[in-house]
Amino acid sequence: MNRDTAGDDDLTRVPPCDLEAEEYVMGVVMHEKQAYDECALLINREDIYKAQHQLIWDTVTGIYATGQRCHPALVRAEIEKQGLLHRVDNGNLIYKLGGQPLPWAMAAAFAERIAETARERRYDTHATTLKAAIGRGASSEQLAALVAEFQQGEQLRENSGRGPSHLVASLLDWDAFFTTDFGAIQLLLGKLMGPGQQITLVGDGKAGKSLFTQEWMWRMATGQPFLDDQPQPPVPILYLDAENGQEQVQERFLSFGAGPRNMGSLRYASFPPIRPLDTAGGGADVVALVKATGAQLVVIDTVSRFISGPENDADTWLNLYRHTLLPLKRDRISSIRLDHFGKDKERGGRGSSAKTQDVDHVWELSYQGGGTLSLKRTHTRTGIGPDQFTLLRQSQRDGDNWAVGGTRHVLMTWETEPDAAHGLAAMPGTVEHIVHALDQAGVPNDAGNRAVRQKLADLQVPGGNDKIAEAVRRRKSRSEKPGFDVSGKRSGDRSDGRFPETFPGTHPGTEETPGQTFPGTLAETPGTPPVPHVPPSKRGNGEGTPEPQETETPLCTVCDKPLHGYRLDRGYTTCLACDPDTGSHPDRPQHPTTHTERRPA
Repeated sequence: MNRDTAGDDDLTRVPPCDLEAEEYVMGVVMHEKQAYDECALLINREDIYKAQHQLIWDTVTGIYATGQRCHPALVRAEIEKQGLLHRVDNGNLIYKLGGQPLPWAMAAAFAERIAETARERRYDTHATTLKAAIGRGASSEQLAALVAEFQQGEQLRENSGRGPSHLVASLLDWDAFFTTDFGAIQLLLGKLMGPGQQITLVGDGKAGKSLFTQEWMWRMATGQPFLDDQPQPPVPILYLDAENGQEQVQERFLSFGAGPRNMGSLRYASFPPIRPLDTAGGGADVVALVKATGAQLVVIDTVSRFISGPENDADTWLNLYRHTLLPLKRDRISSIRLDHFGKDKERGGRGSSAKTQDVDHVWELSYQGGGTLSLKRTHTRTGIGPDQFTLLRQSQRDGDNWAVGGTRHVLMTWETEPDAAHGLAAMPGTVEHIVHALDQAGVPNDAGNRAVRQKLADLQVPGGNDKIAEAVRRRKSRSEKPGFDVSGKRSGDRSDGRFPETFPGTHPGTEETPGQTFPGTLAETPGTPPVPHVPPSKRGNGEGTPEPQETETPLCTVCDKPLHGYRLDRGYTTCLACDPDTGSHPDRPQHPTTHTERRPA
């Protein structure tokens, strides 16, 4: 073993190395593939000091990579073909080292000695580099950069493993390959991806991507069912979150029914101090976290928060794949990255199209209103599994907080259709619940806003003005059906336009702007255009009576005249003449003469 001594001259000193261990290892790997495989997990060619030993190692690697058995004679023949026999003493060194090999079980111990001295040699080289930089007058910032680069390289080496074993492992074993039934592989919980696959979940800011993914991961990590999929063994999961505050995360998990003692194998990193994932350092950080947690699936929420390059630059996403996603995929670690829609939803996620080139599936999540979501697969590499889901987000409030265990995502079935008693109709505050309550009370389909508000107040059914207006529009668009007028007149006494604050589920301010639609998500921006009015069915008044002209234009909810101009563009539900603040809206007290003049024809 040759090592440095403090008194050696820099020109004659031998860098740290272990030639004896190298000779033993070279001798045994030329005979036993199992010895080579174990040594390859610990060292690579750069760890070997002597050039002759490197040449032997490279030749042995090539022979085993082609599936052949190895022998010193074969190694000599291969080196001779390359015209490099003179570098190994015309072959004499090969026979010398391979003549008396060690037992293969001892090979790993000598490989560890090689790895240790190689590490010392790298530090020695680094120290020499720093001395040379100081001699050139390098600044402290330049010296710090050299140190940081060296430490990053060492960390990457430790995290990603030593040796070319991953190269050899990438070669397919044809017998095992063609006997594997990939179609029978069990998809992960929810049937959105398979083991080892990488997917992107794209959606806008109001869709609730994080909320959906957090419940999905919690149920997967605790072995619970999800989206009608049967429970599976818990999967260790690492969730990287640089998007949601910890108060939001706590609120959401409590609403799922989670707690400190039932989080299963879910490990959650809130705003982790990792380097950008489109750099080698960031990839090393993720691999280190995966090894520390034993994760088999990694979630990146949201991917734009974890990169340093421009989103529109293809190199950013190619670097993300090269430094982070490729090492995960090579180790069969699944990954989910959350992303935002671009300005044009038809073009998918924001940024370069290179984002979708490396993933197995791209899922788009869009909020349809009323708790309904659409989950559609737009890109797929395998085609395995369903392509589309219609989901229902159910949530319940308990005072000012979301009820514990009251939030979940379920598949939309006939039992959870919006008009069913166990679907959205059972959720106070939704349009479907208002419609269901009015139907149960026998309120006529053509009842207006004023009569509906009064009846809902009598029934103590919560709902803001916007939801009541939408419920009225939906009921008016139905075919005529029998019903009775519970009030004895089409409109009752004037309503104040909102429910008392003591009614269940109604909170101050909800009469003008909807509150949170699910845990941890803020209200939508006021001014969202209403759902277009559905024209009435065709029916005449007798022979020769012309049918009413159909129109796609939304109608005023008071006078039923088509909306136009800025009233239509800005999402108003009444025309200017019927506006509660400026016109003759029924809820606005007016002089009798004025009311008569402005009454719709």
